[in-house]
Parts: sequence; structure tokens; C-alpha cells
Amino acid sequence: MESYDATPRHVLFLNWRDTRNPHGGGSEVYVERIAAELVARGHAATLFCAAHPAGPAEETNPAGVRIIRRGGRHTVYMRAALTYLAGWFGLGRLRRGVAGRGRPDLIVDVCNGLPFLSPLWSRRPVIMLVHHVHREQWPVVLPPWAARLGWWIESSLAVHVYRRCRYVTVSAATRRELATLGVDPERVTVVHNGTPESVTAAGPESVEPTLVVLGRLVPHKQVEVALRVLARLAPQWPTLSVVIAGQGWWEPRLREYAAELEVGDRVLFTGFVSDAERDALLSSAWVALTPSLKEGWGLTIVEAGGRGTPTVAFRSAGGVAEAIVHGRTGLLADGEEEFTAYTRALLADDARRTAMGAAARAYAESFTWSAAGEKFDALVRQTAGVGTPVAV
Repeated sequence: MESYDATPRHVLFLNWRDTRNPHGGGSEVYVERIAAELVARGHAATLFCAAHPAGPAEETNPAGVRIIRRGGRHTVYMRAALTYLAGWFGLGRLRRGVAGRGRPDLIVDVCNGLPFLSPLWSRRPVIMLVHHVHREQWPVVLPPWAARLGWWIESSLAVHVYRRCRYVTVSAATRRELATLGVDPERVTVVHNGTPESVTAAGPESVEPTLVVLGRLVPHKQVEVALRVLARLAPQWPTLSVVIAGQGWWEPRLREYAAELEVGDRVLFTGFVSDAERDALLSSAWVALTPSLKEGWGLTIVEAGGRGTPTVAFRSAGGVAEAIVHGRTGLLADGEEEFTAYTRALLADDARRTAMGAAARAYAESFTWSAAGEKFDALVRQTAGVGTPVAV
């Protein structure tokens, strides 16, 4: 039986965003839920992230996680290093104690394409948290020269800087992809997402056929695919509609594209939705669509599954192939034509859709934040030098 030192640790998470950030997504949910699980197990947890108008400079969330916001989208990386170094030399809050908690025992450096490079300046044990590799995203969101630079930082520089660090990722797919960059799989621990708790009782499907897309509205989420699916299936289902729940800078272009496809009157853009609104939308939808180019896991897929709604996604999109059990909890397409065909098949077959939704609910319930927190807690104690090794 494994045993661990019960000494509580102070864990500092470095992430470019938090869940209150208007551009936050599944990565931010994961970080804050894991931090909350560590607090529940006796540790102290602090999150350093970018500042934004929706959150104060400092606060403690209801789970006991201290959040410090400094810098912006591009400067948060430098601010993290400068704040830590100021603390190191006794000039700032981190030296006196991050929110009075003492100097961090361990840093969890979250790489969303760009890492914080904390091993170069922290002199603390570091866990590198990677949700997915951004090989495909760089050319989509940046001009060619910037995309090449970003990919070099992620695929070469970061691999060298973190060569002595433990890694955590959320799917075996990402662990395999990290191996192609030169990261030894023996250094990578998979800690899956938990399934977010529903805040309302599950409701019935809507009377009219409805598709739902849940997530940030940015180019690599490929919401355009869902709009094209709607345009292709509209002649067969005259009342078919798509609800797009989420916000992001790409929304104006998506609205224009829906109008170009002549389906603008069939698309509802809800903007940000609360947990209760999310639950209601996912319950009422007949099918959830996740056309994303790449996902580390696919949190929205298990959110939909938790409400009994199956999802159609692309098999090539990384962790979604683990968030969906193909043919049982949803369907994985190998191209846009097949994506459309799978959506059509589920809309047309009530019995299959219902059975798949029930299986999706059972599968989603098998992933818990408690289990994820327990595994991460063991890794924290091991990395901080007070525990026994954690199996990969």
C-alpha cells in the first residue's frame, strides 16, 4: 500500500487565464478544479493569471484558491517571472508569502501553446501541464512568421527547458503526441478531466430538432463546420436549428457566414451562458456538435453526455477520441462529409440517439474530479519530494 507524507504543500499554478476571464475555457476549468481538489486535501493553492475587467487584482474563490491577476494576454508570462523574482529577493508578495501562504513548494506551469518557462527562474520543482499540442492551431490563428515562432517555442524550446520536469496531460492522445516532440512518456502522467456537476435536473429533448455547439468562438473551434452541416440538412428538416453557446472574437465572422449560407434565421448565438443555461441547452439538444480542430480532452463532450446528449466530433481532434466511445456514446468522423452523415443519422433515428445518450451519461459519470484530484495530489507530493512514485 502506497503512503505519502501528509505535509501540506503550497502549489502555485501559472495559467494565462482564469474561469472569470471572458476568453476562458476548458483549460481554466481544469486548473481551478484541480486546485480546489488540492485545497480540499490540505494544500494551499494560488493561481497567477492575466488581469481582466471581469475579476479583481486579487481574490480567494469559494473553493479557497487564491487568484492573483497581473499583466495581459501577452505580458502575463513576463509578469509571472518578475513577480516571482521580486518575491525571491524579498521585495514582493511571493517572498512574504503568496497571499500569506509562504513561498511555493511546487509550480504547475500550464502551457497553452506558450509556456511560462518557470524552470529558468523559479528554482522550485515544476510540473508542466499540457492539455494538447498546438501544431495545427498556430497557422490558423497567427500569420506565418509568428506561427513558425510559436511552434518552435512549443515544440523545441519548451521541450528543452522542461527536460527534467514531470508532465501532466489530460489524455493518452496528448501523451503520444508529446512523445513525438521528444518527451519521454515515462515522465507524463495522464489525469483526466472530471465531469462538471449539473446544477439542474435533466429535461426532455426539444420538440423541434436542435443541434448545439458549446465553446469559445475562435477559428480553431471550426464552428463553420456546424453551420455547413445545418445548411446541408435543412432541406430534410425544415425546422432544424443550431444553438451556438459561447463567446469570442470570431462571432461576427460566424454571423456573416451563417447569413452567406442563408441559415442565419436558424442559428441562435447565445453568448456566455450560466451553468443552469448550459444544462438546459444540452438537455434539449438532439445532438451536440464538436467540430474543433484539436482538443486535449473535450470537456464539452462529457458535459453534453452528462445531460444524455450524444456528440459528433472529428476523430483526428486529439483527446476527443477518448471523451467519446465511438458508436456507443457518440460518433467520430474522419471528414466533414462523414461528420454531416453522422449528424443526419442521429437526427433520423430516435431510438439510437436515446440509447447513445444514456450510454454517454453513464460514461461521463465515470470521470470524477475527486479521482482526478487524488491522482494530482499524489503527483504533487512525489514531485515535491515527499511521496512515492505515481504510475503513469
